[in-house]
Parts: sequence; C-alpha cells; structure tokens
Amino acid sequence: MSALYPLRFETIFKEKIWGGQKIRSVLGKDFSPLNNCGETWELSAVSGDVSIVANGELKGRALDGLVNEYGADLLGKHVFEAYGSEFPLLIKFLDANDDLSVQVHPDDELAGQRHGSKGKTEMWYIIQADEGATLITGFNQPMDKEKYRSHVSDNTVMDILNREPVGEGDVFFIPAGRIHTIGRGILLAEIQQTSDVTYRIYDFDRKDANGNSRELHNDQAVDAIDYKTYDTYRTEYTEKQDSSNTLVDSKYFVTNKLFLNKTITRDYSGLDSFVIYICTEGKANIKYPMGEQSVQKGDVYLIPASIDEILIEPETKVKMLEVWV
Repeated sequence: MSALYPLRFETIFKEKIWGGQKIRSVLGKDFSPLNNCGETWELSAVSGDVSIVANGELKGRALDGLVNEYGADLLGKHVFEAYGSEFPLLIKFLDANDDLSVQVHPDDELAGQRHGSKGKTEMWYIIQADEGATLITGFNQPMDKEKYRSHVSDNTVMDILNREPVGEGDVFFIPAGRIHTIGRGILLAEIQQTSDVTYRIYDFDRKDANGNSRELHNDQAVDAIDYKTYDTYRTEYTEKQDSSNTLVDSKYFVTNKLFLNKTITRDYSGLDSFVIYICTEGKANIKYPMGEQSVQKGDVYLIPASIDEILIEPETKVKMLEVWV
C-alpha cells in the first residue's frame, strides 16, 4: 500500500434553485458549466457522490475504497471500530443566493427505522454574509406538536421560527430535530454526519423551471422535530490567536477554529482519529513527516490518523476549521 498523506479531493458541484456565484467569486472555485452553484461537496462518502482524490500518488482513488483498504490507518482505530467502512462525516460549502427551504433532519433512531440511514446532526460556520443576512434555527416561542401542526395547516409556520442575524465567523450547531434554514446572502461551511435525509417543511411557494412545486414532507417531519425552545441558538466561542479554539464538541464531531499569524505544530498522537482542515481565509503550507501541501481559502484536506504531527506555516493570516471524530 502507498503511504498515506494529507488528501485533497475533487470538488462535487451542485446546482440549486437557490444557488448563486459566491462559490466562484469568494472561494475561487470554477463551477462551469453550471449557471449557479448552491453547494459543493468537498469530502463525501454518500452513495452516488463519493469523493475522488485530487492530489498525490492516490489521485483518482475513491474515498470509500481508501477506507476499505487503509481502515484504522486512515480513520483511527476507535473511529474504524465505530463506523467500519463508512466514512462518518460530510463536508460542504453552501452559497444561499436565495432562502433555502425550511427543513428538519431525523435523528439516528428515526432515520434508521425509516431510511436505513444515519441521522443528520450538523453545524454551520459563516464564511461571508451580506448586510442584513439572517438564518432560522429553532422556535421563537413555546411549542408542541399540535400547535405546530396548526401553524403548518394555516401556512403560518414562519411566524413561529427563530430568526438570527449573522456575520463572518458566526457558528450555529444544528442537532438532529432542530428546524432550520439558511437565508439569502450567506456563504458557509457545513460539517455534518454522513446522511442525506432531509424533511422539507416550507419552500416559500416556489416553482421550478417547469412550474412545479418541490415536494414537502410535513407528515414525516412532525415526529422528527424537537419542539423545545432554547434560550440561545447561537454558539458562543472565544478566539485566541495562534491556537486551537473549540467551537463544537459533540458525539458526532469536534470542530475547532485555528486563527494563525505564525507557524504552529499540531500534535495528534493521542487523538486516534482522522483530522479535516477546512480553510476559510488565507493561505498556508501543511508540513508533515513525508512532505508538504499548500492549502488556501476554499480547500479541504483530510489528514489520515496515521500522521501524528502537522506543522502549519501561514503565508498570510489564516483561518481554518479543524474537525475530528
């Protein structure tokens, strides 16, 4: 087997009715021949959309094949024992040129019963937001299933949802069951469980190019929703320069933020997991025992669990998300 190294993958571009141009204009990714790009899938093991290595000796190899071949050396021993040959995370960039549909995702138990799938817990990191941009997460008032059903039937569901103003660097954790949508004018990085199960609740009465409305899943959604109202839906964090700042620490993934002006060493010898770097600003070199890779805004790298230490050498001010299981 070839020695493992930091892996970058070919971007999978997705045209969406709500997509725009920021994938190209902000992240520098050319999505021709698509007219608009709503999502890019940067690291995926979802069937039909499996990521392909874009760099180095393993170029052209599929992620699922690498997991099967390298196992714990790629994933980490405890991750491989927990997930087997299934890569557990899906990494995306999303450009909302218009409001996304209001939706909810089932948890592992419900998704397993209905779809033979994992549930979908996710988080958002705002890379760029237009002035006045907002998103929706959770409810703005006490809620229960019957009250919710009443608002759905009256077409007033938007009246009961919590709307948040957003700016660069904001973080929102979206556990399975939390109703949510991304508003227009927002470019973000999304980290989520490997799942593509979504229940669409409301789509602003939009029609596609053929004049058809998109399917809604309200009967399925009512049993998936967490009806509890929370004091806050925004993830607060401190940002200390040239160190790792924890954003989210969940059972499915840990996400930290690196804000670097100088070279730092990251020691992963005690981690027993792969690490993902998502570059949201600037440019740097990632140095490891066998070589180095260049990373810039919009790049996503998978660091195999067999690599114990990484040196990150910024060429400019750099912001990166650091993710592991």
